Amino acid sequence: MTIDEFAGKIQASVDIETSISILKTYTKITPSIQKAIDFSIKQHSGQFRKSGEEYVNHPILVAALVGYYGGDESMIVAGLLHDVVEDTDCDIETIDSMFNKEVGDLVEGLTKIMEIRDIELIPSNSSEKIISSALTFRKMLLASISDVRVLIIKLCDRMHNMMTLHGLSPAKQKRISEETVVVYGPIAHRLGISSIKNYLEDTSFFYVMPHEYKKIDDYIHEHKQQLQLRLNHFASKIRALMTKDGFNDGDFTILKRVKHHYSIYLKMQRKGISIEEVLDLLAIRVIVKNTIDCYKVLGIIHQKFNPLIARFKDYIAIPKENGYQTIHTTVFDDKSIIESQIRTYDMDKTAEFGLAAHWKYKSGGLNPKLEWLNELKTQNEEIENIEEFYEIAKDNLYSEDIAVFSPKGDIFTLPRSATALDFAYEVHTEIGIFAKEAYVNKQKVPLLSELKNGDIVRVVTSDEPKFRCSWVNSVKTGKARNTIRLNCRQKIKEINSKIAINLLANTFGAKKQKIEKWLEKENLSKKAYKIATDSIYFKDVVNALKKYANNERMIFPLLKINRYKIKKQKFENIVVYSSGHISNVYFDFCCHPKRGDSIMGFKRGNDVFVHHKLCKRAADLMDSSEKMVFVKWTRDAPERYKLIVSLENKKGILASFLAYLAKMQINLVTIELGKSEEGHADYFEMILELPDIPVDSIRKNLKSKYSVIEFVSIDDAYKVS
Repeated sequence: MTIDEFAGKIQASVDIETSISILKTYTKITPSIQKAIDFSIKQHSGQFRKSGEEYVNHPILVAALVGYYGGDESMIVAGLLHDVVEDTDCDIETIDSMFNKEVGDLVEGLTKIMEIRDIELIPSNSSEKIISSALTFRKMLLASISDVRVLIIKLCDRMHNMMTLHGLSPAKQKRISEETVVVYGPIAHRLGISSIKNYLEDTSFFYVMPHEYKKIDDYIHEHKQQLQLRLNHFASKIRALMTKDGFNDGDFTILKRVKHHYSIYLKMQRKGISIEEVLDLLAIRVIVKNTIDCYKVLGIIHQKFNPLIARFKDYIAIPKENGYQTIHTTVFDDKSIIESQIRTYDMDKTAEFGLAAHWKYKSGGLNPKLEWLNELKTQNEEIENIEEFYEIAKDNLYSEDIAVFSPKGDIFTLPRSATALDFAYEVHTEIGIFAKEAYVNKQKVPLLSELKNGDIVRVVTSDEPKFRCSWVNSVKTGKARNTIRLNCRQKIKEINSKIAINLLANTFGAKKQKIEKWLEKENLSKKAYKIATDSIYFKDVVNALKKYANNERMIFPLLKINRYKIKKQKFENIVVYSSGHISNVYFDFCCHPKRGDSIMGFKRGNDVFVHHKLCKRAADLMDSSEKMVFVKWTRDAPERYKLIVSLENKKGILASFLAYLAKMQINLVTIELGKSEEGHADYFEMILELPDIPVDSIRKNLKSKYSVIEFVSIDDAYKVS
């Protein structure tokens, strides 16, 4: 029975007896399961769903879904009890004592997830939506990280909720569907359970974007007969060719389908095309007995039909991390383009049931790798920003994969468009931090070179760590971005702590050790790093410590008043805070800080020399106790950025883009047109002046509508006019 057929059976069940009968179809009713059924009926007595049916039908049918996916006894019992702690007066201790600790732990994990069920998702048009979704990710994943079975039960719970969503208000339907497509669909994908993923995505799509769903559905129904004839015609040809080549009818199965609504929609969005332009709406699946037969079938298909080589993928030789193994090839058949998937029966079970296949069939395919769950938990311990967690979760759950190899032949799965530096971080965090050069297919390439499926990548490391803070938006994986951020944040914090001591030492003319003792006496040691970036805090600390300096110098009272007063001195593009007079500000030859970069200043006589905080020469100056003063950028000059954007070659697109810039109050300073080989304007390089609004917001808006190749600040110290 397919999941769609099973869903129909579940939706038709509105009484306890029918629901228990469905449960019995997919699991043996043990004494423990019967006890859980009776307890659940008792605890939920008098509770009803919005549709009017008794509430207990829900946990019984969730348990039936868990049984359908091969769940063990503890999982089915937990499915039956998953709402009793949340919705009744029962507690976890009662579950532990009535059943066992294993069941109690599963129910507790499910209860933690259910605590976020009623959080209202921010509307789609709000900029805060990502944060809300990220919070949902975080709580759900971390609540269930100790036992992946909790995720399976929760997916079954969400499936039943989606099957019965018609009984809720439109607003709730949309909210629950948004949460489902953002959170639960990707998890089902990562666990390799395509039947759950497809059901959740298509059902969510129906409620979240009804007009888009209807357009696709109408097209498929309008062309149903034609599409079915093309599928049947192609499948008949394949069957005849396989029979002719020695396959018996009982040796293989051919399944035919039109692709899922949501996958069609995503293809339209990714490529910017209409449904009429989607080439491979149709797909067949050839299922055979063993692996060698998969390659025989591939040979038969490629001999008869012209393949689109760019669409060929061999996930049998290079399986996905979730255990998925199938050969994909897309071929021309007369005027049709049809995707053919080739796999064994065991691979088919793994593809449909993913991780659950190992409970349901006790065999089949490769074990899905679950390191990503532990990785998310480990990374979360170091992440304070919800958006950063979302970024990593999104990469781990959503990304389309490529497979690349180490020189020893080890396989690494990365998101499409990942770079050699992403690969380095994927091998090991330390490899990423110390990476100095990369070789792809034995050719030396820049570390930010984009990798392709099947590349062999070698990374050479240095003895010194490379922080590469400006590269944070150039790498593609959340792991690489987050590690770079964390390391740079930690490094800058360490540098700020050193700067703080040096600033105070220069201000008071005292040794560093003495400054550190004064800070300890005032309980300011832990926050000392803030002195390097906050001028007000710098002044406050100076005021707090000057009593120690005055006492040591026995200065006459009248001379104490202004001796350590910090004065603000403004120059063309730099503000200096110092107790002494500053004549000029210069930018040293060794580094080129851009406006907005972290900077520090060294005092030579009455002049100040500004460096980037990550400048190696500046670090040496600081270690040698060179006198320092507080410096920061002025806010007067508008920031200038270089933008390289690729625009579709169609009439009016440039005018539309420039109007969009004007709408955001962005001033266009210069523009140059880049030519493609065909002579068309393919990309545009511009210098922009940005208004006084966060640059990240502008970058996000531009990337959401256009293909942005590069967006970087050009206001380095030498270009300020």
